[in-house]
Amino acid sequence: MIIGVGVDVVDVERFARALERAVSLRAKLFTPDERDLPMQSLAARFAAKEAVAKALGAPGDLRWHDVTIHRTSGRAATLETSGTVAARAAALGVARWHLSLSHDGGVAMAFVVAEGVVA
Repeated sequence: MIIGVGVDVVDVERFARALERAVSLRAKLFTPDERDLPMQSLAARFAAKEAVAKALGAPGDLRWHDVTIHRTSGRAATLETSGTVAARAAALGVARWHLSLSHDGGVAMAFVVAEGVVA
């Protein structure tokens, strides 16, 4: 059963300028494992975090560090939740996440599906 769907699109250049203007923003948005990635990968991860929030109904109390996007060469990206995000997902009955990331032509996007168990 689909519990929620989220999608987000990020202009990579505009996102890069925002990170340059507000130096502390990178640490606020990304976990230590994510921070040193190339800009288009950071933009895609930001889009994924936004898409997760949308799939969970966009509550305002979610913390950015409570979603980590993992990517291993040759494998699909996965997401890991903890803290506020894991609690909200559990409350809604999310059992599995589906994630698709892409970046091309200066745009990064993420599509997320939160899936629950059929009773």
